[in-house]
Amino acid sequence: MSREELKDYLTRTFPQYTVEDTFDFPLLWVPKEDLVKVLSRLKNDDATLFNFLMCETAVDRKTYFEVVYHLHSYPHKHDMVLKVKLEDRDNAEVDSAISLWAGAEFFENEIFDLFGIRFNGHPHLRRFMLGEDWPGYPLRKDYTDEHMISL
Repeated sequence: MSREELKDYLTRTFPQYTVEDTFDFPLLWVPKEDLVKVLSRLKNDDATLFNFLMCETAVDRKTYFEVVYHLHSYPHKHDMVLKVKLEDRDNAEVDSAISLWAGAEFFENEIFDLFGIRFNGHPHLRRFMLGEDWPGYPLRKDYTDEHMISL
């Protein structure tokens, strides 16, 4: 399936969501309440078979967070991006993708450690790089540290 065909398929299959044509991949925006349902369909649908979670990360947009999922299909050799917008910065949380891809465990721990975003249903969500006593979340735009250098 070409990039354009995949974009058209996503638009037809998920008419209630926004599909964008980015420079590299089709991008599907999904509300956090529907995340796992949509990811499951993308993974198990014969037309898409996104059987590999290449990357899961987050972006701080100052007023909200985005959780970003880069998906790949080995059988179909196509890629896409799915994003979830989290508007409540103080209580940012979304359901975990671990039930679909075991590799999400590392990505979600990293996101929690650096952004403070919680993943509901994650069996071992913890800080693993900075330590439990580290104050704050260093990839947040509002993070401050006395040792930071202002440019």
